[in-house]
This record gives sequence, structure tokens and C-alpha cells, in this order.
Amino acid sequence: MKQFNIVVCLLLGLTLITSCEEISTITSPVEVDTDFAPQSITFGSPNRLILVNVTDAEGQPSYSVTYNGQLAIASSNFGMRFQSKAPLDYGYKISDVRRKGEQNETWEQPWGEAKVIRDYHYGIEIDFVSLSRPNYGYTLEFRVFNDGLGFRYKIPEIVCGKSCNIVDELTEFTVPGDATAWWLKGDGFNRLEYIYETTPVREQATLVLTPYTLRQANGVHVSIHEAALVDYASMTLRQQRDGNLKAELRPWSDGIAVKKSGAFTTPWRTIQIAPSAAALANSRMILNLNEPNVLGDVSWVKPSKYIGIWWAMHIGANTWESGENHGATTENAIRHIDFAHEHGFDGVLIEGWNVGWDGDWFFNGDLFSFTEPYPDFDLQRVTSYASEKGVKLIGHHETSGNVTNYERQMEAAFDLYQSLGVNQIKTGYVADASDIKWVGKDGIPRYEWHDGQFMVRHHLKVVEEAAKRQISINPHEPVKDTGLRRTYPNWITREGARGMEFNAWGTPPNPPEHIPVMAFTRMLSGPMDFTPGIFNLFPNGEENENRPQTTLSKQLASFVILYSPLQMAADLIENYEARPQAFEFVKDVPVDWERSIALSGEVGDFIVMARQERDSPNWYIGAASDEEERNISIALNFLAPDTQYEATIYSDVEETHWEDNPYAMAINTATVDSSQTINTRLAPGGGLAMSLKPVVE
Repeated sequence: MKQFNIVVCLLLGLTLITSCEEISTITSPVEVDTDFAPQSITFGSPNRLILVNVTDAEGQPSYSVTYNGQLAIASSNFGMRFQSKAPLDYGYKISDVRRKGEQNETWEQPWGEAKVIRDYHYGIEIDFVSLSRPNYGYTLEFRVFNDGLGFRYKIPEIVCGKSCNIVDELTEFTVPGDATAWWLKGDGFNRLEYIYETTPVREQATLVLTPYTLRQANGVHVSIHEAALVDYASMTLRQQRDGNLKAELRPWSDGIAVKKSGAFTTPWRTIQIAPSAAALANSRMILNLNEPNVLGDVSWVKPSKYIGIWWAMHIGANTWESGENHGATTENAIRHIDFAHEHGFDGVLIEGWNVGWDGDWFFNGDLFSFTEPYPDFDLQRVTSYASEKGVKLIGHHETSGNVTNYERQMEAAFDLYQSLGVNQIKTGYVADASDIKWVGKDGIPRYEWHDGQFMVRHHLKVVEEAAKRQISINPHEPVKDTGLRRTYPNWITREGARGMEFNAWGTPPNPPEHIPVMAFTRMLSGPMDFTPGIFNLFPNGEENENRPQTTLSKQLASFVILYSPLQMAADLIENYEARPQAFEFVKDVPVDWERSIALSGEVGDFIVMARQERDSPNWYIGAASDEEERNISIALNFLAPDTQYEATIYSDVEETHWEDNPYAMAINTATVDSSQTINTRLAPGGGLAMSLKPVVE
């Protein structure tokens, strides 16, 4: 029986080299020996900085990653275990290697943080076969980019058969225990909505969520996440030993992690690698690992800015439930539509219009109707009036986590909105983690995680049904973003982090470092409906702890830093009317971009983001600091050469401080060009917002 005693090196993704005198072809054997010589395969990124080594030493498939000659991911195992199938863990050897070569192309987003995305990677597939079960094995597909890598499992039908239940995924990511990590705990009741912690890796919570960002002692930044999460459970990370992080999948209520049939492919496991925090924020790798648009013409998906009554409920000015202080009245909706029309906003979000909000609506998932309005809200009149004013009503479906009740009504509710010209819907799944309710054919209620396979399937069903009616979806309390907006462009944004509402009642509210942390963690996964733009920074009174811990300038900067193609100006109408000069920036800043560049920053300290308006020469800059005062320099070398720009700058002043003087702000104009650098001060909890428009002669 022939054995293959070779070491394979796909050096830098370019050349196949072996330790033998001549290149050998690796084929999948019909029979294999239990006694074999280990194989080691090395391949790399197009720029040769990232090298991945895959080996089957001692019958355990594993990998490691170096960046610029230094270890980024130490030896980490692959594998998968099933309820009643042979495991894919120990006792496997490399049986075949297929080089897919280098791919270098660009593609265009219909909307996004950048119009044109470059996909530049090296691809390879590696087959593993069991040492004891002929032809039983799996494939690992790798794509290595200049900013990281992704890999996924391809499981053949011979392994899964008609059905198989995954009980554990053994994928590991071994990182230095002394690296600094920014993380969210993975087993909290409040899903993704926690304040980020900063600790050495070895001191973090046992279970953490992704995106998970860390900075190694050599300054290299790494973010672990996943891409193209379809019909699978979301991945969390469990620390087994210091720095050894293992994939842990959100299980079904019956304990099974993932239920599959036939041949299947997992989501990509992603590792973004960069020499700096800013370079990490500039990665587009997650999008590149998703499939292209499957919806065809999506010109009906419209990025937009909107206002609404949402903040009024959070600060107690109005209520979601019906009654004397009901926010969702016809009169109040028309007032907001008039304001939106006057100031150039595209949409108005009205929450609480439909029957079901009375009582403790957190537990009202069985009672919501998605087609029946309260008597004080005339849905037809409101949508007709909005249309006359050139404004869209944004739909709202809060489910309180009862998926069966929602899916029973969903198509009728979408049909209703379509008939009324409502083409954007905010959905909500307010319920404790692992408390998503569905009722089986046997009439028995079951409860699932927000990010288990059940909800991954549900969210995609919502998006697909909405697309049939040219409706875009903005889910709150969602499954985390994994780049599926590329494949389904009507999945326009989502929540999925601790948003503005926690500043109204969170105790504690989001700290000053929250935005400079999210820029390098949550925002790596995709757009967020954070709902910025609060102008009354003491909404509960000056003595109340619950308030935005920012300056007014930082609120403006958030519109640039926290990207969302569906962006809410969240405060009350009267608070915008009280500060018309600052409001000009909110009205002016776009939501769809030609280019986006993180210019500088450090995780949790500060961020400087520049974005160019789509199909326009105009640029916008947002900068934000944590609780520290700092001076920053912004080089304008990204601007077009030989062009003068009028810069309108909204900045903190010497006496500005988020705690006791958050409103102090200077608004200045200057003529600048690409050769210049702007030096400015960010106050504690402060920020800077800037527009740059070519001077018209």
C-alpha cells in the first residue's frame, strides 16, 4: 500500500514545493494506513505578510498563522463532533490539496461604506481523510487576504447522510494569554447589549462573543469573527486554557448545536489581522467572504436618514402603550412628517401603533397584531399624508421574541405595508437571551437563543419575504452581522450592540470609551442602527446618572463614525429646533459612501474616520475620544490634489467637558487642501465633526 512521505509547502500562495526531489501529486486513497508521515502545508496572502500552516501531525488536523514573521495564531485544532456519526477530530490525515490560485477583482456595492470593494486573495482546499474509515473525511477551504483569512468546513454526504446533528465544533483560535482583549460576555441575558470589557485574554470571561478584538504585545491587531452565517448556529468563543479559544455554537433547546442533512458547508471562521487599529477598521474581508447579491435589481433599496418618536418613549415623554400619553397617534405622526419634510429627512419611524403594546409588552409576544392599529392611529391617513410630503413611514414590528406569532402574520403584515408604500421595517425581538419562543406542531412552546440556528433561519426568512415586496429590514435584538448584506442587500442595517437607549435608563449608561471601542469591534461586522444625535444631553435632569456621556460635538461625529445606511436622528423635534446650527450637520451628513477610511485611532481611546459621499467630491470626518482629553492631527492627504475645500468644523473648545459642560462647541470654516494637516483638541468624552466640500469658483 503506497504511503505519501512528503511535506508540502504552498509557499506564499505561489509555488508547490516538497521535501522530495520532485513534486508529488497527492491523491485521495481508497485505503489508508494508520502509520503515516505527517504532512505540513504552508500558504500565504498575496502580499506575503500572512502565512498559514496546516498540518496533520499525530493525526490531529491543526493550523497556525504568522504575520510579518511573528506568530499571530499558535497551533489550533480543527474538528467537529456529531450526536451519532463518527467524529471529525483525531485520526485524520491530509489526502489532497487543490490550489485555487490568486483572485484579484473588484465588485460594486449597491449601497455601503465603500462603493467599490477589492477582493484580493489566495484560495486553497485541503482534504482530510480518516485513518480508520476509508473515504470518510472532510474538506477545509481557505481564503487568505492581505488583511486576514477565512476558512470553512465542507462536509460531504458520506459523513452526514440523510441527517446529522452537530453537538460540538472543535475549531480553535490560540492567541497570547497576555494580549489585550476587548470583549462582551457570551452568556448574558441581555444578548449583545453590554459594555465592552478590556482585560488581558487570560482574564476575560470564559465565554465571549464575536467580533472579538485583541492587540498583541507587538502591536498587531487581530479580530476573530465569522462570515456568511446561514443555516448554522452563531459561534461564541470559550477559553479552555490561557489564550486557547474554542468555538462554541449556540444550541437548540434540545441541546443539539446544528441540525443538517446531506452535504453542507459551514460559515467562514474569520481572522482579521492588521498592524494597527486603524488598519483593522479598514478591512472589508467579511464582505468579501459572502456570496454576491442574489436579489437581482435592488435599486429599490434606499439608504436614508429618518426621525421618529423612539427617544420620547425611552425618556418617558411618551408611551408605547395606548392611553393618555400614547406616542403613536395620528396627530403626532403628522407633526413628525411635517418636520421631516421641512428639514429633508426621508422617513419617520412610529413605534407603538399596532395592537398589543398594552400591559408589560416585554411579555406580550402572543398578543401583538401586525395589521391592526390602535384607534388613535389612522395608518392609511398617515401613510397617505407622508407620501404627499415626500416622506416615507418606516414600519415597525416588535415581536417580544414570539416568532410563531410573528411568522403567522408576517406575510399579511408585509402585504399591508407594501400596499401603503412602506418599504423599510424595523423589527424587534425583545426577550431575554435563550427565551425566543416558538410553538411546534405538537402545540408545545420551546425557547431558543437569539443567535441559534432557529433564529438564523428565521431572520433569513424575514429578509427573503420582505425582498419579494421590495421591503428592507432593520432588525433589533438580532443575530450578529456576518456580511450577508452583500447577498441580501435589503438587510440594510441592524442593532446588535448596546445602543443609545441605554443612555436614557441604562445605569450605568454607555461610557465615553464606548464609541472608540465599537469602532474596532462591533463595527467590523457591519452597519449598526445606533440612533445617534441626542442634543439634550441631560434628558432626565442634570443630577441623573442616565445621560449620554458625550459632548455635543461627539454626537455629531457619531453620524460619521458609526456607519448605517438607515441612520436615525434620534432626539426630540424641539431639541433640534433649539440648536439649529449644530442641527445643520445632522441634516447635511450623508448615509451612503464612495470611500471610507479610518485615519487613526486606538481601540477604546479614540477614532478618526473620514468618508466620501457617494458619487460626490464631498468628504466628512468624525473623531471621538474616550474620557481623556487629547490632541489629534488629521492629515488631509486623502483629498483630491490641486483642489481647495471649504471645511466646516464643529469642535470642542477649551472648556468643553462631557460631565459639566457638554454643549460648548465652536463652529468654524476654513479653506484647506490635501497638503494640510488639521490639529485639534478633543475634550474628555468629546469629538469633532467636519464637512469638506470643493470650493466653487
